[in-house]
Amino acid sequence: MTETERRRRLLNSVAARAALASVATAIFLLCLKGYAALTTNSVALLGSLADSGLDLLASLVTLYGVRLAATPADHDHRFGHGKAEALAALFQVALVTASALAIGWRGIAALGSDAQVADAELGIAVSGVAIIATMALVAYQKRIIAETGSIAVQADSLHYQGDILLNLSVIAALVLSRYLGLSGADALFGIAIAGWLGFGAFKASAQAIDQLMDKEWPEEERQRYIAVAVASPEVRGIHDFRTRRSGTRDFAQFHMNVDRNLSIVEAHDVVEEVEHALHTAFPKVEVLIHLDPEGHTDTDDPLVEEDVTPHWFRKRA
Repeated sequence: MTETERRRRLLNSVAARAALASVATAIFLLCLKGYAALTTNSVALLGSLADSGLDLLASLVTLYGVRLAATPADHDHRFGHGKAEALAALFQVALVTASALAIGWRGIAALGSDAQVADAELGIAVSGVAIIATMALVAYQKRIIAETGSIAVQADSLHYQGDILLNLSVIAALVLSRYLGLSGADALFGIAIAGWLGFGAFKASAQAIDQLMDKEWPEEERQRYIAVAVASPEVRGIHDFRTRRSGTRDFAQFHMNVDRNLSIVEAHDVVEEVEHALHTAFPKVEVLIHLDPEGHTDTDDPLVEEDVTPHWFRKRA
């Protein structure tokens, strides 16, 4: 087993533990808030309950994605199974959007109602417990992120950090409604939570679609990758550099120019050296290199046909 493969398995194992922790936390909070929402009749707490249900789904998707990323490519899926995570995310977005619409409608209806929040103290206590549990989970996730750099766990952690603010807003709504007599506060906070859920669904859908459409990496990340690729003195330049993401894995491919007088064995050794450097610096990236002799223009970049300058990087002599 190579060092790259060992590192990848370690990342999957540790990230899976973080995903399991978030699933357990989401189940606990879902049960707690479900009881409190039925008891208090709070629209804001109902919104928080729906968000916890979506947290559970998001955590299951994260767990599914991390485990799926560890599944080797097979005969029918030569590039792996990473894009199943994006498809699952789109399904999740549909559920989030439906929940946001339902909560928003309930909040609007509650604005003209005389119904009062019952047992606000229970709702406040439950939200307080939720904040403590979520803060503990986020602290654990940050430690895992520092150890593995897992993108999947990072996204999950950001979602739970937003939940801390969400639970604080529920407490504010219950306090305003119960102790200050602002009967419309709970409904307004419920509508605000619906809007927040809808915005989160929009962001999640954009990320999933970008992955399914093979959107390029951010330019800064591309430049860092190029810098490692051309670090060897035997590399004279690269072109047709293309990148994409699939689940928790990244893919990169490019044409590499070397001295045209090198033998096949010598040119192969240069490719091996570059691949080793790239795998060390970017262990989650699978790279494909096409070799070109220096001075030979060979491109399969579709942008060339549109009279658009391809991505070139030629080292100075």
